[in-house]
Amino acid sequence: MDPARAPRLVILDRDGVINRESKDFVKSLEEWVPLPGSIAAIVRLSHAGFTIAVASNQSGLARGLFDEAALLSMHTRLRELVASEGGLLGEIVVCPHGPDDGCDCRKPKPGMLIRLAHNYGVELDAVPVIGDSLRDLEAARAAGARPILVRTGNGAQTETVLPEEFTDIEIFDELGAAADALIAEL
Repeated sequence: MDPARAPRLVILDRDGVINRESKDFVKSLEEWVPLPGSIAAIVRLSHAGFTIAVASNQSGLARGLFDEAALLSMHTRLRELVASEGGLLGEIVVCPHGPDDGCDCRKPKPGMLIRLAHNYGVELDAVPVIGDSLRDLEAARAAGARPILVRTGNGAQTETVLPEEFTDIEIFDELGAAADALIAEL
């Protein structure tokens, strides 16, 4: 793809960034509850010309806590909510593996981010990756992307234990503030 025509990609984690996090996993459509302002933030990014993708560890699949149909219903709802406000959500990729499966896609490994970059024909060096956990930030850094932390979900706790190599990253209270900062850079 011609770099001049490549999309301005933003990659979001799901649980804790877009919807409520749960230590017991988000296992059903009923448990999938958007965080206040997250859908509107995605819509603002979309309207500003960004392509928004999602990269999410979903080890609940490997653990047998929910199935692909349940996961699809959550992602369908997310797409419907974004579309109902006039926005567009791009590709959603998940790692279905457990923590000990040795895959290359489970964050903190960069596999999902690299896959999205390949699918969209972009380099990751300036792509914002917004997450709420250290593994999100580590995956972004491993991929050469731009890690951004939000304090929602596990983010406030993550902020208190950031290793030295992450003290320079951008930190926002929630996805809406991060989205506004990215839009202001245009």
